[in-house]
Amino acid sequence: MVPKLEFEFDTEQVSSEDVYRLLLLHKAPFLESLHLNIENSKGRLDIGILIGIAFSRHVRELVLDFYHKDQETVKFPSVLCSYNNTLEVLKLEYHVLLDFPSRVCFNALRELHLYEVEFKNEASVCNLLSGCPRLQDLVVTRFDNIDAETYTIAVPTLQRLTIEENSRADVDGGGYVINAPSLKYLKIQSLCFIDFFVIENAPEELVEARIGNIPHIAANENIIASLTSVKRLSLSLPLEIKFPTGTIFYQLVFLDLRINEINGWNLLSFMLDSSPKLRVLKLVVSCQEDCPVGWEWNQPKCVPECLLLHLKILAWIIYGWQREDEKQVATYILKNARKLKKAFFYTMRIKPEELEELEKRREMLNELSSVARGSTSCQLVFKPDDL
Repeated sequence: MVPKLEFEFDTEQVSSEDVYRLLLLHKAPFLESLHLNIENSKGRLDIGILIGIAFSRHVRELVLDFYHKDQETVKFPSVLCSYNNTLEVLKLEYHVLLDFPSRVCFNALRELHLYEVEFKNEASVCNLLSGCPRLQDLVVTRFDNIDAETYTIAVPTLQRLTIEENSRADVDGGGYVINAPSLKYLKIQSLCFIDFFVIENAPEELVEARIGNIPHIAANENIIASLTSVKRLSLSLPLEIKFPTGTIFYQLVFLDLRINEINGWNLLSFMLDSSPKLRVLKLVVSCQEDCPVGWEWNQPKCVPECLLLHLKILAWIIYGWQREDEKQVATYILKNARKLKKAFFYTMRIKPEELEELEKRREMLNELSSVARGSTSCQLVFKPDDL
């Protein structure tokens, strides 16, 4: 049986010899996985020796979680990374310093997680990623971007990419350059303080993309323009964006759209016009009693192709039944979506004792039910929920 080992300790009371002895007790030639969860080390452990033993046992999964309350870092042993033919999964977390003066060689690595680790410089990022010829899944979570102003991810084999930031407000600048033409799944979240986000060689078979909380206008425009092959898309863009002209999402069939205070309904109009094959539309709208300035609904000059030919399901989360603009948008979709099968409207819960409010909601929903629909087979479903 191939062993799986996990060590979790505070090294105030654990010596290097204790840990090494435990590792050496396992004589199996192959080690399935090794998890090292280390907290508040004061130099009593030689991480290089631990990882060296794991590599000598042909470890397939290595997890190093090193956390220090004073943010002291431990250096990952780059000398051991010149050639490795067995490591398939590598997860590094917190105060780990990655300094790769030359290209690594992880021939079998398929999955790489980098959670708030620190790179020595931009070259170290490139030397790590370029040395993983079979990498398919990459997760990058950064606390700030001071270690690499330009974070370059150029991996031809990459299929899944997640990038999230937990940056401080006083740390900004820099950005990302992505070159991953084989990408199928993309998630980008909370890149609040970057200057640029460039996608080179846009993927042609993108299955799903989730984009949220990226305030920089130029970054948003580039990202959206690079997703034209996507089939399922979730968008949550908190600030005004510049819509890329001529962008058509020819393969988009599912859209999860978060409408916000700045973009208003312009983002919805743009996506409807740009998604001719859209079949499922999920809307989540900030629920305010009054329509904010700039939220007025300006319906498209021509009915979008997706409404005429393809849209089958509408799910409206937190439908603002008391707002005129939301009523106008809902009415427009119901009147023009000729293939619509079901339209779900979820409203905020109202307490049973609020009888007047309950009656108002009932009247407004009945009014929506009476709207002439473009599809005679369309079923309206109202759910008083706060999903």
